[in-house]
Amino acid sequence: MESGTPMPKSPLSFFRKDREETPWYYQDLRKRRPRAARVASVVAGTVLTAAVAFAATNWTVGLTGGSSGEAQAGTVSNLSITAVAVPAATNLLFPGGNGDVVATITNPNAVAVTLTALSLPSSTTYATGYTASNLTGAIAGCTSTVGVNQSDVIWNFSAGSNPHTLTTPLVIGASSSLTVTFTNDASMTVAAPAACEAAYFSLPSLTGVTASETAGATATPSPTTDAWTS
Repeated sequence: MESGTPMPKSPLSFFRKDREETPWYYQDLRKRRPRAARVASVVAGTVLTAAVAFAATNWTVGLTGGSSGEAQAGTVSNLSITAVAVPAATNLLFPGGNGDVVATITNPNAVAVTLTALSLPSSTTYATGYTASNLTGAIAGCTSTVGVNQSDVIWNFSAGSNPHTLTTPLVIGASSSLTVTFTNDASMTVAAPAACEAAYFSLPSLTGVTASETAGATATPSPTTDAWTS
């Protein structure tokens, strides 16, 4: 609309000639404002009602006697200890001397286990000699059979009483393995046959361990070294 041009009047203006009239477009705006205000009031009232509905009251709620929950204990599994060739033993066996034993300890449990001692077989239980480091190729003249070319290789200190306490407790992490070199914990008597020269030995089976689950304990880094000295 051009400047200076009067605004059009409402079509009903001829019925209101005797009173001052508000232009129709202003009347329309005034009719809309109260409706918007009513909507805002309804929304505010709803918010206020919701706030009141969640307010704390003086009616306290207690607990029924015997209320509880359920838990369940897990199961434990034995450790396993197996001969391995890596890392290679540093101290090798000679008649009348001691040598290293390398083994991997596996913990299948869901928590860490701390191993503190091992139980050994008797001092008349001998190792079997092999030609290869993976313990294949049994040597006929270097056996575990007593009185038949026996290797005369045994666990060191196996003549003593069990268990044999480790110098340092070993922590095997949950569902993990730890490779250990047991320093000088194999022994070869002076009667070892010549066929056992340069052989790799599978030491006789251990008879037990002293170990317990220690959830949260820091695992011993692998590989490591340890020993028992009596």
